[in-house]
Amino acid sequence: MTSEKVETVIAGNYVEMEREEDDASASGRTSKSKFSNFLWNGGSVYDAWFSCASNQVAQVLLTLPYSFSQLGMASGIVFQLFYGLMGSWTAYLISILYVEYRTRKEREKVDFRNHVIQWFEVLDGLLGKNWRNAGLFFNCTFLLFGSVIQLIACASNIYYINDNLDKRTWTYIFGACCATTVFVPSFHNYRVWSFLGLVMTTYTAWYLTIASLLHGQNEGVVHSGPAKMVLYFTGATNILYTFGGHAVTVEIMHAMWKPQKFKMIYLIATLYVLTLTLPSAISVYWAFGDGLLTHSNAFALLPKSGFRDVAVVLMLIHQFITFGFACTPLYFVWEKFIGIHEVKSIFKRAVARLPVVIPIWFLAIIFPFFGPINSAVGALLVSFTVYIIPALAHMLTFVSPAARENAVERPPKYIGGWTGIFSLNVFVVCWVLVVGFGFGGWASMLNFINQINTFGLFTKCYQCPPHKN
Repeated sequence: MTSEKVETVIAGNYVEMEREEDDASASGRTSKSKFSNFLWNGGSVYDAWFSCASNQVAQVLLTLPYSFSQLGMASGIVFQLFYGLMGSWTAYLISILYVEYRTRKEREKVDFRNHVIQWFEVLDGLLGKNWRNAGLFFNCTFLLFGSVIQLIACASNIYYINDNLDKRTWTYIFGACCATTVFVPSFHNYRVWSFLGLVMTTYTAWYLTIASLLHGQNEGVVHSGPAKMVLYFTGATNILYTFGGHAVTVEIMHAMWKPQKFKMIYLIATLYVLTLTLPSAISVYWAFGDGLLTHSNAFALLPKSGFRDVAVVLMLIHQFITFGFACTPLYFVWEKFIGIHEVKSIFKRAVARLPVVIPIWFLAIIFPFFGPINSAVGALLVSFTVYIIPALAHMLTFVSPAARENAVERPPKYIGGWTGIFSLNVFVVCWVLVVGFGFGGWASMLNFINQINTFGLFTKCYQCPPHKN
């Protein structure tokens, strides 16, 4: 009888969103803006897959060879596979908690038609205010620095096409450009951008692979990694950061017409991403070896060519898109804080969002350390935001027999049911707490402080070669 009740809830739980899908399709059929609607209004499984894959691998693609030079070839490959699977697991947990939260709220007749559910609200509804506050702090801080990293990457990349301006000046320029993302209402509206972003990243990954192989190994190339423990754990936390891009999972799910279909999307996206990150990182590290230790951006070592310029331009566009992905949840939080989240005027919401961009701009100018900042953010923020908190939250949500009995989504038998899922969660928490946050935090902060001591805050042109007059 309980099973029948649960099945009824699942079947009837998303009627409203399915109706929204039908309404959107009907609108497209009767409106002159059918083509615009096709490009602008996404909510399918495919849209979610493109969003996850596109958001997961952006500028970090250019820093993974740097991580391989710190870790060595074997450890670099193993950590990519390991953290790829771990990231997919915690994204799955987040999707389960979202469905559980939404089901409970819809039983209480809560209407989410004009409200975007976010991770901290899921934690609040399932575990209370203390968890909400922790989720809000870590998620917002991570997304803030995630946006900062995209700005830093824009300046770092464009410099390899046009070095007439220093990287700090380029940061000013791209900060203004990225501020235009305030006009994108929600993740529904990233349909075409997610698709194009993934195409751009795919081109760049295979350019890095093919260009490195054609270039061949530098004369006297050395592959000494791992040489130092500090560098080893710094590289490992950059990979932890790479596969921790699911801080926007809840927002992507909420943009879906049928979010209960999300469960395996992140894993499939990760498998595709690995076909980009592994060949490119292996090839670049094979060609340049320890030279990458002082060049965190892979573009810096590849010879200038038309193909490289195309890759740089495509990555710039993709980083603009990823800036929007990282910043949009921050826009939602800010809108809710000032009380305009349900206002329908796009212009009013856009103007209200602008203050969110200012601290991002400022932080990108203070800490322009492309590469090392990824590891610091990975160890101190990503470790909690998308690994530790989701695993702990899932265990505490279903700790009681009653909660497990009435769970909307039950764990599959092939992972050992509730015992298996709890065991995996304990492993994730312990591993990330000790290796990711503990050793990773120690190593990445030492490396980050070293960058400050070497280059200084507000440095004008981080890792730039001497300018030829």
